[in-house]
Amino acid sequence: MTEKTVVIGSSLDARQAALFVQTASKFDCNIQVAIGDKKINAKSIMGTIALGIVEGQTAVITADGRDEGNAAEELCRLLA
Repeated sequence: MTEKTVVIGSSLDARQAALFVQTASKFDCNIQVAIGDKKINAKSIMGTIALGIVEGQTAVITADGRDEGNAAEELCRLLA
């Protein structure tokens, strides 16, 4: 399991949330994003939008599976 913490660089609108989900979906592992006490599946567009990712928040990305390291790194880059 790989866990990375990132400070959100800019808020996600619907288009950016869709890009985030598309990126997460290309990896063969389970990926979750947690902000505070909320945790969602990074491959879910509804979950990602509902999480309400805004600039300045701290998110924890947890990936578990075959390409977990690459998944966590790339998603952190998208959010930073």
